[in-house]
Amino acid sequence: MTYPMSRQRRLDPPDELFDDPAPVRPLTFADGHVGWLVRGHAAGRAVLADPRFSAEPDRQHPLVASRHLPKGRVPPGFFLRMDAPDHTRYRRLLTGHFTVRRMNQLQPRIEEIAASCLDDMERAGPPADLVRDFALPIPSLVICELLGVPYEDRENFQNESARLLRLDSSPGEMESAINDLIKYFYTLIARKRVEPGNDLLTALIGGGELEDDEIAGMGFLLLVAGHETTANMLALGTFALLEHPEQLALVRDDPTVIDNAVEELLRYLSIIHVGPTRTAVEDVVIEGTTIRAGECVALSIPAANRDPSRFADPCALDVRQPAGSHLSFGHGIHQCLGQQLARIEMRVAYPALLRRFPSLRLAVPAEEVPMRADMSIYGVHSLRVTW
Repeated sequence: MTYPMSRQRRLDPPDELFDDPAPVRPLTFADGHVGWLVRGHAAGRAVLADPRFSAEPDRQHPLVASRHLPKGRVPPGFFLRMDAPDHTRYRRLLTGHFTVRRMNQLQPRIEEIAASCLDDMERAGPPADLVRDFALPIPSLVICELLGVPYEDRENFQNESARLLRLDSSPGEMESAINDLIKYFYTLIARKRVEPGNDLLTALIGGGELEDDEIAGMGFLLLVAGHETTANMLALGTFALLEHPEQLALVRDDPTVIDNAVEELLRYLSIIHVGPTRTAVEDVVIEGTTIRAGECVALSIPAANRDPSRFADPCALDVRQPAGSHLSFGHGIHQCLGQQLARIEMRVAYPALLRRFPSLRLAVPAEEVPMRADMSIYGVHSLRVTW
């Protein structure tokens, strides 16, 4: 089989992922390489935690024909696609900036940003595009303030991010988007050497341990990851709640459910549409299957998060159901650095939206909502709502 992409229902993973209950099954990659699809929860955790699997792209095969960068085209500092010890070095420099305590200190500012977006929506009146007016501005403004990126530059970096994430982007288009974002960060770094601020880029510059190309690569990774993932969770999560009004009512009316509601939405929706991928650097046995050195594996986060051996009634959305240990933030050394920030943004945004507009509803039929099936991060391109 090839990597399943087509979703038969908007909020559910492709049916093909569940045709075979085996946690590890053969998979043909876009270039003809025969590797493995990992779809079981325990198997996925095992792969992500095992240092015998490499994240380096030079070792890997493309899942989608157009999405394969030239060999070695990982910017310095882009530690998501690096193994130890390089990954360890970069991540260590950032960990202290993303502690639970530091992220909690941002909550009042996140509440202000969410309230401001809702004020603007209320003044403009219905209908509104929830992506444009709420889901995208909140994490974009938060990550801009955290990094020290001017928010007025958002149209540029959001467009470049979209080019990187489109599944039909050619290698040349992806290369161009990377180059444009790296150049943008070089400009910012030069500016901050003259006019330092109270932000992460300034801190990395002042630390003296990194070259400018490394800071640019780290900034590029944090900026793209810091707004794209949460923006899509906010919009798609709202769509899911609107499609499950009894769940929406719980999130709106019962403050005690929000922490678990966020985890359940992360599990149920699993917005990582493609990958991640890893390559075995030596023979490894996963759930009884031997993966040979050099073979590539693709993990399906949506399938792992719907694994009935791990989650009770996995295809149901239940914001009261304990949803811990989902793989939506990954696992192991590459587990999402900004996961606590994303959680706080969602914990603030969902209740604020639903309480401000208790009659919130879709302004178009659900089947007309444009889904991001063409992107590596799933979600909605727009979400027209009224109240």
